[in-house]
Amino acid sequence: MSRSVTFIFNPAADKGRAAGKAELIRRSLALFERASFEQTRFAGHAAELARAAAADGATLIACGGDGTLNEVVNAVEGQPVKIGILPVGSANDFLKSFQPSKKSHEERIRAFAGASSRRADLGRVEFSGGSQRLFVNSIGIGFTGRIASAVKSARWLRGELSYAWALVSVLLGYRPAKMHITLDTAEGAVELDEAVFAFSVSNGKVEGGKFRISPHADLYDGLLDVCILKAVPKWRVPGYVLKYLKGTQIHDAEVIYRKASSVKVFLPEEEFMHVDGEVMGRVRGAIGIRAVPGAVDVLCDHDDSGR
Repeated sequence: MSRSVTFIFNPAADKGRAAGKAELIRRSLALFERASFEQTRFAGHAAELARAAAADGATLIACGGDGTLNEVVNAVEGQPVKIGILPVGSANDFLKSFQPSKKSHEERIRAFAGASSRRADLGRVEFSGGSQRLFVNSIGIGFTGRIASAVKSARWLRGELSYAWALVSVLLGYRPAKMHITLDTAEGAVELDEAVFAFSVSNGKVEGGKFRISPHADLYDGLLDVCILKAVPKWRVPGYVLKYLKGTQIHDAEVIYRKASSVKVFLPEEEFMHVDGEVMGRVRGAIGIRAVPGAVDVLCDHDDSGR
């Protein structure tokens, strides 16, 4: 770990409730030989701060949720930078797969001072216009994309309650999205050309706080986990919600669950998409998704640095 550490703090995380953690982090800077505290002020600012700190050789601590971590990771792609995670967001799903722990924020910050690191996989999504973006935990198109949008708009709710409210509100007016999907798996290509209720591609196991969308996901296997729920009637969805909470949906006849090195999706109509919970808005056309093995070096405790 570099002797210089930069905490990149997003006060807007957890719908603004993360702001209360600022003083704790500032007090903790004394634990490090050289440490600085940088607070984001607008969308995209975390990326600017990460690039500047990485240029000075600093270890970066992303203080926010999965969206903040996503922004930092994308900013320093390809650089030999170690990244720590201080989870002050609403779901913090990547950490649930990387290093699940009930440690307090104070304990996590102290652990950074003597932390080891290990490399984890990422995913990459590429759009037809030529733009692309890494993701740390998951992406979703259609139902989960709309849920992510509803969560952002529900400013009066937080945490898992906001996801539950969003799920119900989206379900009432939702229609399955038309998609042509091709999966590149070890057993060969898998194709699907029909309306799909829910489409998720995951690097980590959990999405939305508690939903085990990809229970067999492994951050170190060089593959992504794809979970597709076919166009089932709405009255059956509550049953599937319970299955997704447990991760048992992968055994259902209406669900396709595969590990894939890459995925191709064609959307004939505009649909909502989220990348690590951040809403991309309406997307359409060809979208490519692929695994990027060992792409990020993440700080972890000494007692959990092995596999």
